[in-house]
Amino acid sequence: MTKHDRFYQLMSEKHADIFAEFDKIHSIFAEDGSNATDFHTVGQQVVDIIRSWERRLCSGMERGQHAQYSQRLAEKFWSKVTERYPLIAQVGVRTRFES
Repeated sequence: MTKHDRFYQLMSEKHADIFAEFDKIHSIFAEDGSNATDFHTVGQQVVDIIRSWERRLCSGMERGQHAQYSQRLAEKFWSKVTERYPLIAQVGVRTRFES
């Protein structure tokens, strides 16, 4: 198991409750967007957790010769996240159609 896979699995296990809640909210939002407020509120918590784990994964590597490796590792980690949550990039983005 690669390092980014291991960190993703640990993150998913440790925060299983909020990820399970966001799974439901994300699927409803993907269908019709009717729960935009919940999507952004819970989604922001999920994004904060993901960024925290990304920092843990890449900490100390940004300096020197491992900077490129760190960037690719972060990209692979986020690709695992977007496999599960394709609309994660829309968290916090408000549209004029939302109430």
